[in-house]
Amino acid sequence: MTSINIHPVVDSGYRATDASFAGGTLVCNCTSNPVKVRVNGDIAHNHACGCTKCWKPAGANFSVVAVASTDKVEVLENGDKLAVVDPSALIQRHACKECGVHMYGPVEREHPFQGLSFIHPERFESKGWAQPGFAAFVSSIIESGFDPSKMNGMREALKQVGLEPYDCLSPALMDYIATRTAEKSRVLERKSN
Repeated sequence: MTSINIHPVVDSGYRATDASFAGGTLVCNCTSNPVKVRVNGDIAHNHACGCTKCWKPAGANFSVVAVASTDKVEVLENGDKLAVVDPSALIQRHACKECGVHMYGPVEREHPFQGLSFIHPERFESKGWAQPGFAAFVSSIIESGFDPSKMNGMREALKQVGLEPYDCLSPALMDYIATRTAEKSRVLERKSN
């Protein structure tokens, strides 16, 4: 599809979106005793992420990451192999200690994303999940070693596969964060009176 490596899911042209997708089982890369995590519901806000914190498969410049309600995420097998990558981070990324795949990352402290878990949908055993819809934190791939002189080409490649490139989150997610923050501080309540 593209000559610039974005992510195997994006580069392969994955488009299978099943309106009836209701979750599934995420599986790590281990060939024996893999970690299995069940997501009991659909995912939202699937996107390519260029941040340096998200797990990426070998050769990928971006991760593919989405969110699910934390109360719909449960470890099924080999949870003893999981460890939090960075306990001080907002997203508590639980990774397999053997293969390194990030299986889920709940947001537990107070934040507009509290109650959501970040997951990598390409780890689902089955297809049908929503395709990535945008690219976030695009400039951050430079921090992973991507040549800054090739950023215009990367942004063009993202647009060619239908992923609008942002250097933050999508406008809808930024509006959501701002709305939650305004509601918490009661600014919206005061202005509507």
